[in-house]
Amino acid sequence: MKSLPNWFDDLLQRIAQLHQYSEELAVPKSLWISGLFNPMSFLTAIMQVTARRDGLPLDNMCLKTDVTNIKDAHDIAEPAENGAFIHGFFMQGASWELGRGGE
Repeated sequence: MKSLPNWFDDLLQRIAQLHQYSEELAVPKSLWISGLFNPMSFLTAIMQVTARRDGLPLDNMCLKTDVTNIKDAHDIAEPAENGAFIHGFFMQGASWELGRGGE
């Protein structure tokens, strides 16, 4: 449970993300997934776009996650070639050690 000021700050960030996305109408370099009201719809849309582009059946699509070592979303130069860069995941009871995994 968030306090009212923290909840309101998140709401303002959600509004800013939606406003920026609606102005540009382009895939963002990295999307704050925790700021979406229905994140599963965004992930489903990624699968649909990939299936149409590659001529694959949507029923055979699945999500694959690659964790990168980019800590700040502003450090991403351009959108992902396939799929999307997302940020805003939370880990409980653990942390991610930079230097592991790709990139």
